Amino acid sequence: MRKVLAFVAGLSVGLVTGGTLMVLFAPEEGAALRARLRAELDRLIAEGKAAAEARRAELQAQLEALKQGQVAA
Repeated sequence: MRKVLAFVAGLSVGLVTGGTLMVLFAPEEGAALRARLRAELDRLIAEGKAAAEARRAELQAQLEALKQGQVAA
């Protein structure tokens, strides 16, 4: 458990550091950079929601199969 927490902490520090450096050394001006980052964040959120919905539907189908006594593939 400690290794996982250490990994997550290291990953978090790396992400924050990388993001900060990216913003400081970005070749675009502030408004354009914020718009591009917002668009990318919106795309990632939509992609994550779609993946979560697909997984939820898959798990729901498996649950229904188990309720009916069938082996889910």
